[in-house]
Amino acid sequence: MAHPSQLGFQDAASPVMEELLHFHDHALMIVFLISTLVLYIIVAMVTTKLTNMYILDSQEIEIIWTILPAIILILIALPSLRILYLMDEINSPHLTIKAIGHQWYWSYEYTDYKEIAFDSYMVPTQDLSPGQFRLLEVDHRMVVPTEAPVRVLVTAEDVLHSWAVPALGVKMDAVPGRLNQTAFIASRPGVFYGQCSEICGANHSFMPIVVEAVPLKYFQDWSTLMLEDA
Repeated sequence: MAHPSQLGFQDAASPVMEELLHFHDHALMIVFLISTLVLYIIVAMVTTKLTNMYILDSQEIEIIWTILPAIILILIALPSLRILYLMDEINSPHLTIKAIGHQWYWSYEYTDYKEIAFDSYMVPTQDLSPGQFRLLEVDHRMVVPTEAPVRVLVTAEDVLHSWAVPALGVKMDAVPGRLNQTAFIASRPGVFYGQCSEICGANHSFMPIVVEAVPLKYFQDWSTLMLEDA
């Protein structure tokens, strides 16, 4: 969960998000070193009155500042492509959930169970319980088991939406007439919040996403209870 004045990302709750955080730190360090070098060169050029003919006309320096950026781009591109393929890989999911975007709420269908389907609306401010987050809490959370691959099929009924949960490293567009898929593994129990990340209309800010990750035993108890209520 993000907090006020937070500068970095939320704590990772999935292996893919951990990889994204590592890549962010890797790229940020490269940018920091480049910025420091450029700032030093600018200050040196402005403050010194000396002129070095070997720097003004040097084939060796031109070769270096052509090859070095290419090497830096490779050092950034290779880890980036690796994570890109990891995010797109979906290997035999243990659970499949269909998330459908509406104006302005989400519907969830557990396709492995015939009777588990529900709508997820934002809880109005006046109905919040102590400790719940305003504009983020919903009346029905999407419950998933921890340490199990979960596939999410994302679509929309009316306009463009986007199903995004930052702590899980998941963001997928919900397009009417199209079925997109993404996957994640919740590495620890917890409640993870997200919001629609596509400007979908007047109440765009009022269709939050809440994913509750629980151990498998508790998920089985929850699914049994949902089937009994259906």
